[in-house]
Amino acid sequence: MNTSPPDGKPVYRLITGKDDSNFCRRISEALAIGYRLYGSPSCTFNGKDVIVAQAVLWPDTSA
Repeated sequence: MNTSPPDGKPVYRLITGKDDSNFCRRISEALAIGYRLYGSPSCTFNGKDVIVAQAVLWPDTSA
């Protein structure tokens, strides 16, 4: 596994968006390249859509 995320992405990312298949795809892609879920997802309602947030973290490979 790479010691750092690809394409200059940060080690910690907070992925947010409307709760739809596009958001799920973005999370799935992050997991597929090596990120791990960090904490529980959060959601809120903006009056029209449910907005979700999920933190992902690149695993510590120094151990």
